[in-house]
Amino acid sequence: MRHSIKTLLPYIPWLLLLFGIDAFAALLLWLADVQAFFAMVIVIVLASVLLFTLVCYVIVRREQKKEQAFFAFLFNPDEYHEELLLNTVSIAEQESIRLLGKHLRDKQLAYTELETQLADYEEYAESWAHETKTPLSLLTLLLDNRREELSPLVCFKLDYIRNRMQESIDQMLFYARIKSARKDYLFEHIPIRTCVDDLLEDYRPLLEEKQFQIQFSLCDDTVYSDRRGLYFLLGQLISNSIKYCGAEPELCFASFHRDNCYVLSIKDNGIGVRSCDLPYIFEKGFTGDSGISRKKATGMGLYLAKEIAKELNVTLHVNSAWGQGFEMQIAFPVVT
Repeated sequence: MRHSIKTLLPYIPWLLLLFGIDAFAALLLWLADVQAFFAMVIVIVLASVLLFTLVCYVIVRREQKKEQAFFAFLFNPDEYHEELLLNTVSIAEQESIRLLGKHLRDKQLAYTELETQLADYEEYAESWAHETKTPLSLLTLLLDNRREELSPLVCFKLDYIRNRMQESIDQMLFYARIKSARKDYLFEHIPIRTCVDDLLEDYRPLLEEKQFQIQFSLCDDTVYSDRRGLYFLLGQLISNSIKYCGAEPELCFASFHRDNCYVLSIKDNGIGVRSCDLPYIFEKGFTGDSGISRKKATGMGLYLAKEIAKELNVTLHVNSAWGQGFEMQIAFPVVT
């Protein structure tokens, strides 16, 4: 009913004109013959109401068909739906509809081409990343089997190269994964201590080179999450702690329960984040004022961490001050 009233609003002046003509005709009849007017007043009123109702019904039906044809054309602007819409509009509006149809079809074609190019790019990026993992695996095999034949300095440099390559590849793959319409997450119960130990083993050469002190205060709990996504999220945080560490670096892992959530805290004593930069650290490409380390920063680590956190349905909370370290709290909903 409300929609019908809105449909009739543009026609109010014409309906008032119709009502005025009807009233004027009744007035002329009254002036010509009062007795005839009173004898026909009921017929005049009924005819007026019937005519008014019929006109409103025709207008509403016509506008409804026009609206249906327009929305069908809007969602599928091909020539068939364009012709259906043209049959419901006036001659003056037809040229505008034809121009709109041509414009929408051009945009639709451009969108389809862009979507195809994006899919091709994602496929190429994923293929490149997987191909790059082959020499990375060979490098890992070399370090595992021939480490005693290499000098400590060479081993450290190779470990550093391997870790940086692995981190860059993982970032590329997860960026493509987050932006892709295809999701392949596998949620399961994961022991958080096992997850942290695996990651620390991956980053062991860099942690030892920086002489990190690792501290644990973890509950013996599991979290319900995607393993690859969780490893990537925690890896970005550990990598940041290594990049922005200070003198006598420490890395602390703690866990506790809060508001029906399991909270994992990862805290370091590095250079921290300035208060003016804190609201923007999750924005893509933002590096902030992090001193010399800023020159090598890409601004993608925490951005990807925030994006994957959304996918895993966990929340991130940051505590940091300049020169006083950085703490990231990850809240996992408790799933039974």
